[in-house]
Amino acid sequence: MSRKTKLILFIVVAVAMVTALYVHPAWADKLTDAIAAAPQGTEAGQIDSAKPAGFLGIPGAPSVNLILAFVWAVWVGWIFSTVGAFGGVMAGVGHMTVFGLGAYAKTFKTSAPPLNKMVTDSIRGSNQFLVGLSALVSSFNYYRMGRLVLPLAVALGLGSILGAWGSVTLTAGKLSFSAYQGYFGLFVLLLGCYLFWETSPKGQASKKKAKEAAKAFEATVAKQKAGEKVDISGLGVKVTTFTPTKCNFTFYGVEFTFNPLIPLVGGVVIAAIAAFLGVGGGFLLVPFLTSVAQLPMYLAAGTSALAVLISMITSIITLITKGVVFDWGLIGLELIGIVVGSVIGPRTSKYFSDIWLKRLFIVLALYVGVDYVLRGFFNYRIFG
Repeated sequence: MSRKTKLILFIVVAVAMVTALYVHPAWADKLTDAIAAAPQGTEAGQIDSAKPAGFLGIPGAPSVNLILAFVWAVWVGWIFSTVGAFGGVMAGVGHMTVFGLGAYAKTFKTSAPPLNKMVTDSIRGSNQFLVGLSALVSSFNYYRMGRLVLPLAVALGLGSILGAWGSVTLTAGKLSFSAYQGYFGLFVLLLGCYLFWETSPKGQASKKKAKEAAKAFEATVAKQKAGEKVDISGLGVKVTTFTPTKCNFTFYGVEFTFNPLIPLVGGVVIAAIAAFLGVGGGFLLVPFLTSVAQLPMYLAAGTSALAVLISMITSIITLITKGVVFDWGLIGLELIGIVVGSVIGPRTSKYFSDIWLKRLFIVLALYVGVDYVLRGFFNYRIFG
């Protein structure tokens, strides 16, 4: 792990700890009231005070295995850094299903709705912490490599501030876990369908323009692999003109143009959906950038990462101001796992075919999507 990566991790964890200490009294009061209002007993949907404290310090709540949490966070960091997305989806699957927090929250749907909604908000906020750190590390690295279109990312980011703030403000404390799980599953299901189309011949053909624009970059990389020394200091993203309605920039000698107002509006919509679901929205941003802005994938990933970062920061801060509770010990451990996975991912990605990775996650997305939709909206489990 590099010194700069360690510094980034230290800053993120330090900010989280300071924030937790600052707002902890308000959280404690709100959580204490919700626990006190819940029925006492040993049945599902009741608080058993005789049991040890688990998630969020709630008596009888699941105690997340720290080793499992770390390993799963490494997986989340690895998948995000390898394929450029799926981080928020996998973080959500971990918190809801792997750690058992979703099933626990669901037991309070009718017996203690306030507690049900507090756990739900904590889950989607925890997802965003993991995605936010992945986006932070990715943005930093892509900017250094000259593969981040800053004006485009800022335009998306400005829109995402409004979208994330509005989405969280309207839904914090009001969303039951069943509804959240159902909408999360619907999003993942649609995502799986999109990925299936993207791997089809027609989907691949639609990206010809972006692929052609990336040829200059690939040719340079090929020369470097062959041992040839190439000065790339002036080949990265260079903004040539910028106005409120038009921005021109070059990348490896190829010129691109976009209207900043379009990503501004797109950022509002994408961030609103992502903040509601507790995911980063990378799978919405990347198609937007490659289709609408016509960027090659070499630029879409880094530009998307910065927009995701801005959206996640806005969403997390808004959740905090709404008094959402977090398990800071669990989140801190997961953030370390995210960094480890993000370091491993780029080193191992060359051994995997991008098309087969996507097909693998199509299967996962379709299964998780159908399963969560049935559980959330119809209270039906595929297995058991």
